[in-house]
Amino acid sequence: MKPREIASGVYWVGAEDFDRRLFDSLIPLPDGTSYNAYLIRGRNSTALLDTVDPSMVDKLKDNLAGVGTVDYVVAHHAEQDHSGSIPWALERYPGAWLVCSAPAKNMLVDHLLVPEERIRVVADGETLALGGKTLRFIYTPWVHWPETMSTYLEEDKVLFSCDWFGSHLATTDVVIEGVECIFEPAKRYYAEIMMPFRRIVRQNLEKIRPLEIRVIAPSHGPVYRDPGSVIRAYLDWTDDQPHNLVVLPWVSMHGSTARMVDRLIGGLAERGVSVQPFNMASADIGKLAMTLVDAATLIVGAPTVHVGPHPAVLYAVTLANALRPKVRFASVVGSYGWAGKMVDLIKTGLPNLKVDFLEPVICRGFPRQEDFNALDRLADGVALKHKELGLL
Repeated sequence: MKPREIASGVYWVGAEDFDRRLFDSLIPLPDGTSYNAYLIRGRNSTALLDTVDPSMVDKLKDNLAGVGTVDYVVAHHAEQDHSGSIPWALERYPGAWLVCSAPAKNMLVDHLLVPEERIRVVADGETLALGGKTLRFIYTPWVHWPETMSTYLEEDKVLFSCDWFGSHLATTDVVIEGVECIFEPAKRYYAEIMMPFRRIVRQNLEKIRPLEIRVIAPSHGPVYRDPGSVIRAYLDWTDDQPHNLVVLPWVSMHGSTARMVDRLIGGLAERGVSVQPFNMASADIGKLAMTLVDAATLIVGAPTVHVGPHPAVLYAVTLANALRPKVRFASVVGSYGWAGKMVDLIKTGLPNLKVDFLEPVICRGFPRQEDFNALDRLADGVALKHKELGLL
């Protein structure tokens, strides 16, 4: 697409990738993604904020075809989907400085082989005057790499936030008015990328609180003209208080675990507890991650395979441990044939979650009445814990 003006003298010059379906060989992209780069023209100087993934460099070339001079290329983040086309930009504009945070310098040199003499390191809070356009650099580490920074355009009140507030979404609507129309992609992006750093994200939210922000321009997804909506969403997602929600990843081989999961879902629902089950034989892990953002309880349902939990469920355990959601309680339900260490292996797979483990329900073979009674007691226990937190 052609460049779009998002504020006076400020242009989106990035690329929409409608066809990409996997990020980092891990994260599903059901809606594609975008690589947002921005051009800011001052009276005296011009700055390019970020570039695009190398696979899309031709789109960036087209969008900058009429731009004769760039004085500064700002690298908010060293990951290749943002910085991968920096070598081309520095070759195209041989007089340009590469501007970055102090922690980013070595990363850009190591990852992209950028010549050190082209790099200008800026401090947290430092400004750069372009002539009627003043860039203020704000260190925002761990959203989501340690070197990440954001840029605030003082005159136009635009926050170029890099990854946070972003969404993996390819759309012709480069600018939107509110978060509601892309709430799910934005929450999914937060869950998959930002949630492991929830407390640091919260600190960065406090850091930008004094700023008057009229526009948020992230590095993926649409630009927000109603920044308050996405900031409020981030305040909720990073808050310590979970919602009245149980996330239940499960899988079943011969029906025993499926019958237990069905009984537990019904029991929880009868007690006023919301449940979101995910059959890991076919689940979208992005939706699982997104649901973990709000969950108070994680219950894993699994049959036993070679002493341990079914590998599909173990993947969900690994994901939950890596994403570090704010869940408070956890448990396990499932079945075995003759022996197993499923519960112990699931517990040891969640060292990053500081949770209260509720009594598991494990049966041998097909569940009997006493097993269903135990599942009802587990539902009672979950409901009680949620009430104690004021969630019910």
